[in-house]
Amino acid sequence: MAKKIHIEPVTRIEGHAKVTIHLDDAGAVTEARLHVVEFRAFEKFCVGRPFYEMPGITNRICGICPTSHALASVKAGDAIMGVAVPETAVKLRKIMNWGQFVQSHALSFFHLSAPDLLLGFDSDPATRNVMGLIQEYPDVARKGVRLRGIGQEIIRVIADKSIHQAWAVPGGVREPLTEEKRDYIKSLLPEAYETTDLALNLLKSNLDKFKEDVKVYEFPTMFAGLVTSDGGLELHDGLFRFVDADRKIIESGIRNDKYRDYIDEASENWSYLKFPYFKARGPYNFKESAGMYRVGPLARLNICDYAGTPKTDRELENFRRLGSGGAVTSSFHYHYARLIEILFSLEKIEETLNDPEITDDWVRAEAGVNRLHGVGMTEAPRGTLIHDYKVDRNGLITDVNLIVSTGHNNMAMNRTITNIAKKYVKGENVSEGMLNRVEHGIRVYDPCLSCSTHAVGKMPLLIQVVSPDGSMLKELRRG
Repeated sequence: MAKKIHIEPVTRIEGHAKVTIHLDDAGAVTEARLHVVEFRAFEKFCVGRPFYEMPGITNRICGICPTSHALASVKAGDAIMGVAVPETAVKLRKIMNWGQFVQSHALSFFHLSAPDLLLGFDSDPATRNVMGLIQEYPDVARKGVRLRGIGQEIIRVIADKSIHQAWAVPGGVREPLTEEKRDYIKSLLPEAYETTDLALNLLKSNLDKFKEDVKVYEFPTMFAGLVTSDGGLELHDGLFRFVDADRKIIESGIRNDKYRDYIDEASENWSYLKFPYFKARGPYNFKESAGMYRVGPLARLNICDYAGTPKTDRELENFRRLGSGGAVTSSFHYHYARLIEILFSLEKIEETLNDPEITDDWVRAEAGVNRLHGVGMTEAPRGTLIHDYKVDRNGLITDVNLIVSTGHNNMAMNRTITNIAKKYVKGENVSEGMLNRVEHGIRVYDPCLSCSTHAVGKMPLLIQVVSPDGSMLKELRRG
């Protein structure tokens, strides 16, 4: 009889999920599925709120990603107001966003993934965590915690709070940067560079140990994200671009408010996480995955033509060699790409803080409702984040659509864990280490499930009525 193996919960990720591995009659893996089992209704309960409240509401979606949601939300507000945001305010927003990349990527690499990479997939699960990392690699663990703290500190200094800030607003930001704050942030950068170099060297020196894993994580897809007008690496303002597995451009120069011409969303009855796909390769078919694309660090380094900062461009050149002339298609290399983006963020922070206009006090444009529709698109650490708002003439929200980074990667995550399960899971008698490899196939994407669960259609639902002695009285199921 065909059977299933359950992994529940998936550990060392943000949010709640489980995995089912489907076996055929002979015990061979046919498919693995990532089930996102939490549901949150931000798209619905934001209806009726003023658009200028949306940054404060949506940055409560998550305690790890509040900066990303705030910035996407204020950009949607900028569009509704129809204003040109003062240039200094744009630069300050970018500094806060780069700080977000530093803290979030450091959390992913040092806290969530380093236990697998440094202690081993098959190491004792009781110590295969950040505490075990502290015991075996105390200096690495300490510096990793400190690097994340520097990213958080940059956000705090810029916006007065490291999470759930109210500093970025439609039209700009609430207050300018002082010279004292500028100089303090600059003083944090040498230590951050040192730790990033340590992490890059540590990862690259260990890559040979994972040659077989790299192959398992490899499959061709499209890649998508924002780039500058001339194709440079961009983490905040940019035009949307799709490339194929050979890094050939499929679509480029896409304005943020035109994303619906290229992306549609589908749903499956076994997950609350939507399945975005590239419309031109549709209609949606989960089994064939023809419209699958990936976003996030790996995608951004595949779609850009250059980084534009000296250290990052040198590291990007090394990274590109992993693709043999085309895109780097193994999701295992999200780890490497993540560290390169920390380096890029630090270089851009330093470059922008040296701009003499960064302490200018003109940081906000004032206006009311000039458009009834606004789209804010930015790059979050996990990938492209879209906030799409419709309002009435009073500025009250009438419709919200959120496409979150983790959603874009949903099909790719399912493809990855299926590949891993087929490689390492043989029948019902599997080791914990093998199952941990399947979990790691999700961790490489650094998913943020709290951000991403905004289902469409009818939600699957299971209601069980149980008697005091534990026997099942009735079961109702939908989906």
